[in-house]
Amino acid sequence: MKFAIITHVPHIIEQDQYFAYAPYVDEMNIWSKIVSELVIVAPINEAQLTPIDRSYTHSKIKFIAINTFDILSLEGLLRSVIKIPKISWYIYKAMQHADHIHLRCPGNIGLLACLVQIAFPSKPKTAKYAGNWDPKSTQPWTYKLQQWILSNTFLTRNTQVLVYGEWEGSSKNIKPFFTATYAEADKKLINKRNLNQTIEFVFVGTLVGGKNPLYAIQIIEKLIEKGYNVTLTLCGDGLERAKLELYCDEKNLRSNIICKGNQNKEIIQKVFEKSHFVILPSKSEGWPKAIAEGMFWGCVPIATKVSCVPYMLDNGNRGVLLDVDLENDVLQIESVLNNQSLYDGMQRSGAEWSRKYTTEVFELEIKKLLQ
Repeated sequence: MKFAIITHVPHIIEQDQYFAYAPYVDEMNIWSKIVSELVIVAPINEAQLTPIDRSYTHSKIKFIAINTFDILSLEGLLRSVIKIPKISWYIYKAMQHADHIHLRCPGNIGLLACLVQIAFPSKPKTAKYAGNWDPKSTQPWTYKLQQWILSNTFLTRNTQVLVYGEWEGSSKNIKPFFTATYAEADKKLINKRNLNQTIEFVFVGTLVGGKNPLYAIQIIEKLIEKGYNVTLTLCGDGLERAKLELYCDEKNLRSNIICKGNQNKEIIQKVFEKSHFVILPSKSEGWPKAIAEGMFWGCVPIATKVSCVPYMLDNGNRGVLLDVDLENDVLQIESVLNNQSLYDGMQRSGAEWSRKYTTEVFELEIKKLLQ
């Protein structure tokens, strides 16, 4: 089977290998186990490799490089008018020669792919919508347009659209799905974490406004003011790192808050294994892997009520759902910090839930999609 992936994820080429953001590549390596040839239509990134990049493992890969574009500014829109026809042609040719078409959405490239796939109604297709599918959420109009095209069974035929969460009123081609990081072999006994010692929080994600790492820091700051012995480890990098470090300096938080930058999967796992809580006050998510991964290793999750997060946290029974109201959220967290049995129950039920979603289960579900 010739399997064509159309994605906005930037790729780095080094020594005839193709690298990209590790969680995405890890997932695509599972998909590619079942196919004979992989065709990747994606932008090229000239940056250096980082600890969060991974290479594809497939032995037969054809890479088709395309430009990126944006339509958020007048200049970007004018440049896009020139770029889009060529990008669309490359996408069309890849789809034409593929046995199975796989779209990665949302994104500008995903939007073009949604439009081009209309020309191939009889070809089997899957579309992975990795963002927030909630129809009531506030999102860019380009995301809403992709959702509308993918949900329209006249325009999008012979396609299974994989989304996070179950949403009322979804069309028949919408399939609730999940993602996975760890295998059955990774499961091991979870250490009991006492709350009468230093309480460790971890944030894993890009340091950008959308992930709201500043709010995580402010929660820790408030807990310190109230006399709690707490620390926060930030694993990730991004545009807001300097601003966050400056904030910590100004508030004298450097002894409690550590910014480790980008880290590989193995180091992240070790941080999870010793942390009490994983925190992600994100403004928008699909299936937040940091939350699922933290739960796998015994962290109690603290996250905002976006996308399928309330389902993941069983509406607050497996963790704390944030309202993004600092006083109220800190009170919620305190109720767990002051109750060891409540914490233990959340940790246990969270780990049991997360450990159902192994890479083996994920691979079985992928095989069903491609058969």
